[in-house]
Amino acid sequence: MTTDFALPVPFDGLPDLTPVETARLVRAKAAYTTRFARRLFLESAGPYALQTAGTPRSGDVVLARVVEIGQHQRLEDPSGRRAALFVGDEILVAYGARYAPDQFEAEVPADLGPTRLVAAGGLAANVVSQHAEMLEATTLEPIGLVVDHAGVVNLRRCAPYSVAGAPTPRHPGRVPTIAVLGTSMNSGKTTTVGSIVRGLSRAGLTVAAGKVTGTGAGGDPGVFADSGASRVLDFTDFGHPSTYLLPHGEIAGLTRAIRDELLLGSPDVVVLEVADGLFQRETAQLVADPAFGSMVDAVVFAAGEALGAVAGLERLRSLGLPVMAVSGLLTASPLATEEARGHLPVPVWGPEELAGPKAAALVPPVSPLASRPQSARIHAASSAEPVAV
Repeated sequence: MTTDFALPVPFDGLPDLTPVETARLVRAKAAYTTRFARRLFLESAGPYALQTAGTPRSGDVVLARVVEIGQHQRLEDPSGRRAALFVGDEILVAYGARYAPDQFEAEVPADLGPTRLVAAGGLAANVVSQHAEMLEATTLEPIGLVVDHAGVVNLRRCAPYSVAGAPTPRHPGRVPTIAVLGTSMNSGKTTTVGSIVRGLSRAGLTVAAGKVTGTGAGGDPGVFADSGASRVLDFTDFGHPSTYLLPHGEIAGLTRAIRDELLLGSPDVVVLEVADGLFQRETAQLVADPAFGSMVDAVVFAAGEALGAVAGLERLRSLGLPVMAVSGLLTASPLATEEARGHLPVPVWGPEELAGPKAAALVPPVSPLASRPQSARIHAASSAEPVAV
């Protein structure tokens, strides 16, 4: 049985389908990635069924039972809270691939056999490889893919936004976009984005922030919002539990759609985080795409050490990208920071500096494409007195 067909109602008597009460779906512990699917179950009484055979696709919502607790002992719920997991729990997660050098590499399986929880945000997948310090991934028994009158419930169908439906923003001028890239997972990209958002918003600018690639989780968007972003979006808002293994065309379209949706709020500045490191497949293809370069006005590069910062800056500049500063984990060490400053032609700023007036230096104060009120606000921010942080 395939997973992309329309189904008649009721489901009784159809092969591989078992009717399921809506209340059971609502009672299950829902993951962050499935928050929009759970909203569907709360708003629509169904009917729903569980498909017990077939080939899942990325984004398909599955009701699963926890069989054995491993690395992930908690599940991030729709609000971002980490809910404790117990053997026997029924959970709502989504199939999706994962690329995480510090944790798991995982792919969507070819069937509905036993699988693993490979991310706390709610990804079901089969592990391909894992970091030596990781425990075995938590084991799940899929009970069935959730099906309604339109077929298998997929996150793209539940999401509030779609790449195809993204509007073309109309503005009197160009809104500056800052991209934050890094050497690898856990190089300090999210902290850097939060610090930039904080610095610009404290200077009186309206800042929108987005994460365009990665693994679905509520932590990073939460940091952006807490730092003062007027609006926050990421790929999960467009129905992707993860962006690993997506074709480049989809990644490029998703990146532009996130930025275009953020522009609808009329911000002064947009800040975008690109996950993982420059050698990761999707990131490498994105930064090499001229369309990405035409979208970005400034780049801040997050690195864990001086050598990575130098190599990353050289790579990005060879692609024509405007690297304006280096930040990231290396700035936690004064010695590493000084080492980097001795070999870089751009400033090296830590979170405290980016959260102050230095952030305004990342934004072109005057652009021939910028609207006059926006240019004035940015110029005023770059000339502001230092803010105590």
